[in-house]
Amino acid sequence: MTDPIHGWHAYVQSRDPADLSALIAEDCVFESPVVHSPQVGKAITEKYLLSALQVLNNDSFEYLGEWRAERSAVLEFACTIDGIRINGVDMIWWNEAGLITRFKVMVRPLKAINLLHQKMGEMLMKLAG
Repeated sequence: MTDPIHGWHAYVQSRDPADLSALIAEDCVFESPVVHSPQVGKAITEKYLLSALQVLNNDSFEYLGEWRAERSAVLEFACTIDGIRINGVDMIWWNEAGLITRFKVMVRPLKAINLLHQKMGEMLMKLAG
């Protein structure tokens, strides 16, 4: 089995959509901190993750810690946007083939969630246009 977490870190560095696409299973479920219902499917998961990388991955972005189980991992991250410190976790599950099947993002504090909601909405509109 390939390790999708190594692939995820490579994608965060490369920002290449093809690197992301190679990691995501067709039936992947994405759970956002700002969208009520889970988003199901590879295309919508890629759209959210591409947008999130554009919004969050600035010069201040860093992964602070990583915790693993057999086919899952939790990656803690932090960054600063518009003077607001955002702290969160990416919770990632994968299948036997090493493809990501579920990706959940949790963010704190409330001020950061509100900012992220605004910035992600703007980015998703750009990608849709």
